[in-house]
This record gives sequence, C-alpha cells and structure tokens, in this order.
Amino acid sequence: MRHNESVDLSPRRGRPPKGEARLSRETIVDAALQLIDDDGIDALSMRSVARQLSSDPKSLYNHVGGIDDLLDAVAERLLGSITAPELTGDLRTDLRAIAFAFRAGTLNHRAAAPLILTRQLTSMASLAPVNTALAAMHCAGFSTDDAVHLMRATLAALVGTLLREVNAVPTFGIANTEAIAKRESDLAGSELSAVVEVAPQLARFDADAEFRYTVEFLIDGVIARRPSTVTD
Repeated sequence: MRHNESVDLSPRRGRPPKGEARLSRETIVDAALQLIDDDGIDALSMRSVARQLSSDPKSLYNHVGGIDDLLDAVAERLLGSITAPELTGDLRTDLRAIAFAFRAGTLNHRAAAPLILTRQLTSMASLAPVNTALAAMHCAGFSTDDAVHLMRATLAALVGTLLREVNAVPTFGIANTEAIAKRESDLAGSELSAVVEVAPQLARFDADAEFRYTVEFLIDGVIARRPSTVTD
C-alpha cells in the first residue's frame, strides 16, 4: 500500500437484514392487515408481522410504537378508505348514504372490522365520517349540542349493529340453515310467551335487512327531533 493512500478506519455497515431495507410504516400496516384478513386479529403480533416481512421484530419499532400503535394504524387505514358521500341537503338521503358508506368501509376487511368499531381513535382519518355526519346535521338546522348528541347516538347504534353482523354467531339470530332450525326449536320451547310467538323470526338473521331497518329507524328518530322551524 502506498504511504500517501488514506485508510478508512470507520466501521463498515453491513447490509441490513433481508426485508429491513424496505420497511416503512405503510408496509408494516399492509402486512398486519393481510395477517388479520388471513388469520384474524388474535394472530397479529409484532413477531408475526416481522415474519411476514422477513425482518427482525426489533426493526418494526423504528416505524410503529408497538402492537397498540399498529392496531390503531390498521384501524385508521380502514377508516381512511371510507369515501364520504357528497351531501345533497336532504337529511334522510344524506344520513342513509353516510351509514352505508360506513358499513361498506367497515366490512371491506371483515376480520379487522372490530378495530374500527371498538378502538378509540383521534386521527383526522377517524374524524372524517364524524365530520360528514355533523355537516349533515348542521345543514338540517340542528343546534351544535343536538348535532353532537344525535351523531353519537346514531354512531353507537350503527357500531352495535355492525359488531353483531361481524360476530360469527349473533346472540338472537343466525344464518346457517341447520342452526336456524335448532335455534327456532329451542326458542319455541322456552316457555317465554313473547319469545315463543316470534321464534321463527328471532331464529333468523339477515344482515342486510337488519342494517337497513336500523338505519331507517335511526333516521326517523333524527328527523323527529329536527327543529320545527326548518322545512324541507
């Protein structure tokens, strides 16, 4: 070696582990959502996501704060995919469109739906559906207090309905033919007069019909509380 040649004595960094170079918050959320779609929320962990990405679990922490942060990020991804409808100024039309857009976005990744429906989120993505609902209430002439109360009550009812829909075995209604027959027989033999009377209906569960009924019921309630000074 020539005396005038400089020698680089700084430590050389090796290549990052396979997969680490392409890690980002977005790719981690993609992998987490795929795992949930395939195996359910219970299968999700930092290790399972790392395996999916062929990475060291420790590398994930450079992009997400931990499993709770990752679950929030997945929920926010799904909420961000919901396309808010353009408001028409007709309260019934607008509330119906908002409700069905929320359902479509929630059920687009059915296994992940509970994340949207149960986690407390504060991001702008999570507030977008709320903003659209409040805007519809404002256009309809509701006070700010009434708009917030009605929005919260409506959202709570929709969340409850959707949680029931994504539940594999709803408490009071199912879709499997054999299970329906057994459930109806059990209800008919319950000796509870009101339950016996509606046993055939109570044993069945039509998710689309249930959601439509709930939405119209909620909209009727909202419109009934509309300020009397406002006319269509």
